[in-house]
Amino acid sequence: MDPVFKALADPSRRTLLDRLNQRNGQTLRELCAGLGMARQSVTKHLAILESAELVTTARRGREKLHFLNAAPINEIAERWISNYDRDRVRALADLKRALEETPVTGTQFVYTTYIKTTPERLWQALTDPAFTIRYWGTALQSDWRVGSVITVRLEASGVEIADPDQVVLESDPYRRLAYTWHTFTREWADTYGISDDFLARAASERRSKVSFDIEPDGPIVKLTVIHDDFEPGSVVLESVSQGWPSILAGLKTLLETGETLTAAPRKEN
Repeated sequence: MDPVFKALADPSRRTLLDRLNQRNGQTLRELCAGLGMARQSVTKHLAILESAELVTTARRGREKLHFLNAAPINEIAERWISNYDRDRVRALADLKRALEETPVTGTQFVYTTYIKTTPERLWQALTDPAFTIRYWGTALQSDWRVGSVITVRLEASGVEIADPDQVVLESDPYRRLAYTWHTFTREWADTYGISDDFLARAASERRSKVSFDIEPDGPIVKLTVIHDDFEPGSVVLESVSQGWPSILAGLKTLLETGETLTAAPRKEN
């Protein structure tokens, strides 16, 4: 975690993280605006934040967008905050709290994590229902060919949800997987105790999509999850932004240790 602490130690880099926390997915030009720093200095700071995995990037046409990546903060919290006096790590706790409580803005969620596994094993964990039910609480069933329907079986109730619009969009084994997001049904809401208001709002939104980019990096694999195509002010985006870190932490734990996290997946997912 040395690179993370080094990156967080600089006030200019913390300012950049604050700005991304306020509005994710900014270009270099947008981040430079009003900072009083030279473009070259901002670029160097962003490189350090990327190296520490606190910032991840994605291309939109010719633009390079920067996103706050909460994974290292979550790992710090899991490993140390619960074991030491919180006052000694108040700055980290405040940042974690800000990440959890700040309302989501923008129209997409981006999260990057590194897992000690192989691309083949990670692909299996994303597509094999015997794996997904262990860290997610849902069994995703499909032949994973482009255009194929994905059936979701909820472990808590045994309910199966299949919809002709819930399909595989991209399937490049061991490299990239993308599909449309789940269908919000009365059975799903009843299984997890979802309010009628949330169900109505979620079901009225256009269907979003999620993609998984798998990149080998020596003995580990870099996994980037991009969940996008949301409407501004989406309640589903706010929900999945809270749920994905827990799900991906469970995925990482399962692949690296063979064990599952004790906490159940968030009901919103």
